[in-house]
Amino acid sequence: MHVFEELNILLIKRFQYRKKDIKREASHNGGHGLGGSHSSSGGSTLLGYIGIDTIIEQMRKKTMKTGFDFNIMVVGNSGLGKSTLVNTLFKSQVSRRSAGWARDEKIPKTVEVKAVSHVLEEGGVKMKLTVIDTPGFGDQINNDNCWEPISKYINEQYEKFLKEEVNITRKKRIPDTRVHCCLYFISPTGHSLRQLDVEFMKRLSHSVNIIPVIAKADTMTIEERQEFKQKELEMGGIEFYPQKEFDEDMEDKNDNDKIREAMPFAVVGSDKEYQVNGKRVLGRKTQWGIVEVENPNHCEFAQLRDFLIRSHLQDLKEVTHNIHYESYRAKRLNENGGLHPISCNDTQESNL
Repeated sequence: MHVFEELNILLIKRFQYRKKDIKREASHNGGHGLGGSHSSSGGSTLLGYIGIDTIIEQMRKKTMKTGFDFNIMVVGNSGLGKSTLVNTLFKSQVSRRSAGWARDEKIPKTVEVKAVSHVLEEGGVKMKLTVIDTPGFGDQINNDNCWEPISKYINEQYEKFLKEEVNITRKKRIPDTRVHCCLYFISPTGHSLRQLDVEFMKRLSHSVNIIPVIAKADTMTIEERQEFKQKELEMGGIEFYPQKEFDEDMEDKNDNDKIREAMPFAVVGSDKEYQVNGKRVLGRKTQWGIVEVENPNHCEFAQLRDFLIRSHLQDLKEVTHNIHYESYRAKRLNENGGLHPISCNDTQESNL
């Protein structure tokens, strides 16, 4: 299934929640549609169908027209396959790079933050996808405070959004460059987390949604994977998305508990296809055989993709806006005693 079909399914599912509630109320009251149903807050009885449930389809059509924004950041050492994994997730060449460092290209002496955007369209659904890369992270002899440029970038995007919000004449739709998700790539050493890994995730978990993944997981044995997983994150006292305190109900808790137990996802990325049992599959070829990217018996790429795109993409955006951005906004307003409205000339639009 293509990524946009998955987005459409996610959108329809979220809009169908209200439909289920309406049908449940109608069945309890013996009515058809909305006829004869009562408001749960003690409102008036509806004597016939008036079409309230069509708001679901109206919302779907409007969202389909305006499209989606999704901004994903990738962080980790060079050579962990960050660009390849993102390209595999979205089945397109969407990352800043699709290969490793060229021989004549030097590793940056400091951490850089580079973003590239693509408008992807399929089946009538549009999505502006921005991939933010962080070359140079963790590649130096001294990596002290190497997370600071990343933290600064994340906060700068919140500041841009905040300034647009307080404008007297606001845009109808404020450009959203805020980082909705940060994929943090852990080296597949089979040993404990590095101090750099722990420091980065601890420091940034309160400003961005961090999803840890074990990169190039085919280089580890199954036993090494299991030993490395949840135990390491719990011992480090690391918070990662989805956080337990954000579970809205028991259904959310049950679904998210399964995801939390599987973290960090052990993944393999590849943009090369091979013939396996008469089918073309994405995979990595080794002397022992083909590691199939989308085979759940080989790695957890499919689980990561379903979690990131099918079930939690909208929630990632909502947590970014309602939790992380609101925390930044409240802090800024408290510091300044409230931001004064500013003109459009005082802000610079992002050209990511």
